[in-house]
This record gives sequence, structure tokens and C-alpha cells, in this order.
Amino acid sequence: MSQTSEILLSGTGGQGLIMAGLILADAVIRDGKNTVQTQSYGPEARGGASKAEVIISDEEIDYPKVTRPDVLLAMSQEALARYIGELGEDSVLIVDSTFIQEIPATTARTFKMPYTQIARESLGKEMVANIIALGALAAISGVVSKESLKSALLSRIPKGTEALNQKALEIGWESALKEAA
Repeated sequence: MSQTSEILLSGTGGQGLIMAGLILADAVIRDGKNTVQTQSYGPEARGGASKAEVIISDEEIDYPKVTRPDVLLAMSQEALARYIGELGEDSVLIVDSTFIQEIPATTARTFKMPYTQIARESLGKEMVANIIALGALAAISGVVSKESLKSALLSRIPKGTEALNQKALEIGWESALKEAA
């Protein structure tokens, strides 16, 4: 039987969710699985709605859009409100509690971490909150290996930011393991 995972990364433009989706899809390929990555965002450069969808399967993927997310990463209150209704009973919800104070009732397993606050306070750069959240998502969901994720990250980030992004990935991975324990 086919093992398929549907992941939706959502928030606002400028949070780097499209980049996080691309890195995740790249890592999946490095792990030898099939993947499809799609994205959409509002007309605003920053502040509008933004989402990346990643479907992972060990077989061919017939439809490129997420229909029922197994994992939802929400980095804004608006994104959470928009997509929480799509979660199934056994889904995983991951939220950035820096921006999300109210979580509607859900049967999804919920993980809350202040990814943006952690990025600001631990690394001095809010712009790596997406990488912290991506590390947490990967550790919680198990959809991709840490080695492939790190390799994909290093192949897609700007030169000169390797140490910062690797540290962000590690912080996210470790925070998720603590939260899940």
C-alpha cells in the first residue's frame, strides 16, 4: 500500500514559506521518494497570504494539490483560520505561537512553539523562523531524514548564510523533540 503525506505550510508573504516548501521537496527527493511542490501567494510582496504545498509518496503522485493535509504549519492567525478546517482527525498542527494566540478546537495533534521569537532571540534574525519551523516539522512528522533536509537546505540558501541556517534547522529539530517528549 502506498504511503502518502500531504503537507501545507501557510502564513504571510515574507515569512519564507515558499522557500521552506522547496527545501522540504528537495529533501524528499534526496531521500528517494516522489514529491510535488506547489505554491501560491497574494499579490502583495509582503504581508499577503502565502502557502506552499508538498505531497510526498513512495509511488506516483496523480494530483499536485493538497486535499487533506496530514501536517499543517501555520505561521499566522489568518493562515490558521483559513486552513484548520481542512485537517483530518489524525493530522498534525504546528503553529508559531509568536503570532497565533487562539487555536480553534481541533482533533489534530497540536504543537505550539514561538518560532519567530526563537529566531529573533536565539539567532538575532527573524528571517530564519521558517527554517526553525521546517526543522520542527520534519522532526515531528518524520517525512524526511535530517541528513537530506540539511543537504537540501545548504543547496538552496544564499552563500554566506550556511552557519546561520544550519543552526536554525538544528534549533527547530531539537525544540520539536523536546515538545513531543
